[in-house]
Amino acid sequence: MVVTQENVAVNGSGRLSAQEIADALRTRIRTGELKPGERLPTQAELAEEFGVERGTVRQALRVLQDDGLLTNVSKGSPPTIAGSQPVGDEPQPTMVVLAARLAEAFAAPQVRIDAACLTAETLMLALGEPLRLIHEGRVRPRSIDVRILLPSRKINLAFPISVDPGDDEDPVHQRWLEQRNAQGHVLRHNLLALRSSHGIDVRVTFRALPFTPPVKLYLLNGTEALIAYYMLTRREEEVNSQTFEMYDTLGTESLLFSFERRAGQRDTAFVDQSQQWFDALWETITTDLTLSW
Repeated sequence: MVVTQENVAVNGSGRLSAQEIADALRTRIRTGELKPGERLPTQAELAEEFGVERGTVRQALRVLQDDGLLTNVSKGSPPTIAGSQPVGDEPQPTMVVLAARLAEAFAAPQVRIDAACLTAETLMLALGEPLRLIHEGRVRPRSIDVRILLPSRKINLAFPISVDPGDDEDPVHQRWLEQRNAQGHVLRHNLLALRSSHGIDVRVTFRALPFTPPVKLYLLNGTEALIAYYMLTRREEEVNSQTFEMYDTLGTESLLFSFERRAGQRDTAFVDQSQQWFDALWETITTDLTLSW
């Protein structure tokens, strides 16, 4: 394996911590640059690459061993990339997981994010972490292509909806529409700003679904699928100075399940089928979506 200098002095100090080195190597493993069964460079080579002492490298390797990513970590021969990579511990709430997975996805030269969701709120918030890494100079993708499927404004949403909608336009639906548009505008603005600030080729495209998605799905670089169920609840909320009972979702609290192509045949099939499902929707029954204020 050719050792690169991509992660030297990424924190601007010239001296990386063991955790930063572990994160850099973890990204190489997750993106496939380091493959299962392959040996890492020697500790001396890693120490030279990252500009640290061997003791710091050993600490980083132990972190990756504890995560199940390396085997045969010792002072002798270089460790080996584990045969199958874990996708994390037990499923966690969406907001806990998504930012970290996006940060790893943005380490790739060409980033592609596909999302199908009720609003762009979770994705908008989670993108803050990879954007921070870009502004700090720790990752530098050449291109970013984001495609987002959101429900059309023209359909009768299954949720969120008033418990007793009445004959007039449902104010809960109007509130959802305003949030959908505002969050989409912020997400697109934050990403497109990278064109002028960092010279990155960025595309952000929205299309409208003719139905209410029962789950939220995120596809990262065609190699990982993350899915969470929208859990419904009945609650009260004030909308335009009036209190309404509504059926709404606990989107950010839903557990996010991760499937990776390199985790085995079952996961690979799930990622592939999810990508095919998304692409089919994008190219057939969805329509152009214009975010209005």
